[in-house]
Amino acid sequence: MSTVQSIELTAAHWVYLAGVVVIIITMVMRKNIVVPAVLATLFTAFAFSGSIVTAIASIFNASLVAAEELFNIFLIIALVTAMLGGLRQMGADRLMIAPFRKVMRSPTSSFLVLAAVTYVISLFFWPTPAVPLVGAVLIPVAIRAGLSPMSVGMVIAIAGQGMALSSDYVMKVAPGISAKAAGIEPDAVADKALILSLIVGVVAIVITWVSQRRTWRTPSAELLTEWENKADRHDTDEQNSTQGTEQVRTVAIVSETTGGAGRSVGRSGSGSGEEPPLTGGSSGTAVIDPAPSGGAGSPDEPNRKAVVFACLVPLVYAAFIAYLALGKLGVVPVLEGGEAAAMVGGLAALLLFAVCGVDDSSRFLETTAEHLVDGLVFAFKAMGIVLPIAGFFLIGSSDFAGGIFGLPEDATAPGLHFDLVTAAEAHLPNVSIVTTFGLLVVGLVAGLEGSGFSGLPLTGALAGALAPGSGMDPATLAAIGQMGNIWSGGGTLVAWSSLIAVAGFARVPVLSLARKCFVPVISGLVVATVFATYLL
Repeated sequence: MSTVQSIELTAAHWVYLAGVVVIIITMVMRKNIVVPAVLATLFTAFAFSGSIVTAIASIFNASLVAAEELFNIFLIIALVTAMLGGLRQMGADRLMIAPFRKVMRSPTSSFLVLAAVTYVISLFFWPTPAVPLVGAVLIPVAIRAGLSPMSVGMVIAIAGQGMALSSDYVMKVAPGISAKAAGIEPDAVADKALILSLIVGVVAIVITWVSQRRTWRTPSAELLTEWENKADRHDTDEQNSTQGTEQVRTVAIVSETTGGAGRSVGRSGSGSGEEPPLTGGSSGTAVIDPAPSGGAGSPDEPNRKAVVFACLVPLVYAAFIAYLALGKLGVVPVLEGGEAAAMVGGLAALLLFAVCGVDDSSRFLETTAEHLVDGLVFAFKAMGIVLPIAGFFLIGSSDFAGGIFGLPEDATAPGLHFDLVTAAEAHLPNVSIVTTFGLLVVGLVAGLEGSGFSGLPLTGALAGALAPGSGMDPATLAAIGQMGNIWSGGGTLVAWSSLIAVAGFARVPVLSLARKCFVPVISGLVVATVFATYLL
């Protein structure tokens, strides 16, 4: 009790708390939280300093501090997206997954292949290219093999937007945001998140398997025709995205109007819109047009260059993952700090140069620059919304509040968030299971906004503040909050997220898909949270 009495809560503490509450309420109402976050920053800074000049400047400083802390994440996204643009122009993106069609002969094999391929692509490159690639190449094969359209949508959403994105183990964007807010190392969060994501994913996929098996049918070419014709006959509001042209429109709208990384699907190569489409089109166009005319990506004209890079890129990243695994075992030196993330970006840049140089040596310099610009544009479209939100939550950390408030370097910065949690601990049961499930619920609520990443600064900050009193590892708590955020808003539980694109390619109503995913995903989250509380 003495700890609580020693903390004096000021007006700035209460204004900051009010801002957090308003942001959560805004998320529940499914509205964008940028404006509330900016206004909360303004009012908190004014309450702390009493100066309107400092308050207004804090709006800029908060986003600037967040950008300084998170720009490495933006750069990784940009470089990987640029590399994928080069692969798409060459036509190697389709060739990377085409061999899997040969083993999709039955509903069971199709189910497993869809889950595995979607997970791997999403783990390495995010769900952004995974849904278009799988939608273009593998979904029709799975339907013909007897898998029901609803099963297709569920397995893609769970494996990609859920299991792969919630750990984000390769690019480490999500763990980086969570860890920064919690004040811990990203690798610690990433390791815990990988374990929890696999638990949630396996439980959800098993439940999906059991519940959907009765809908599977005997393989037949007529199933594909029936699937296509049914979509043409039932042009309802929920199924508008099932038409060929509507799929392109849906993917484009999702990409252009959403800020969360989890729901930015497609158009990563579209850039500013001033340049004509590259060979094979943007990701949205490439999905619907399985046989683009000419270029290296034409299925009618297999290209040796595309084949080489379709093999080389997965091998390079597989070798990198193997190196990371050996580092965990102590066989090779461990990559410290942000070295692993920097390696992902560096490899992407070198592969981009190689792809552009081989594909079109005469325009190597120009095409490389174009892909890099497209990647940067996509990165800021996908993640830009996080900056003002993260800026507000960073005010609650003493490590960043000084820079946001413009305090001298030798001044003591306030720890608003930590002070509030410490003051509240006397009124809360210090029971680990209550803390973990409470953080899971906060993450789920944060995800209701439809963006998988915008709530990560909140759950990360809560994890860092709640860990001492609960006796839990802050990395575990941050990973639990991350699970709630991304499984909810990343594209499995809410229909206004990137689940729209999955439903469009599977040709099922998006609301029905969200309802079908609810029981498997929530069951997986409960199991994973219990596991994390007592065993992690």
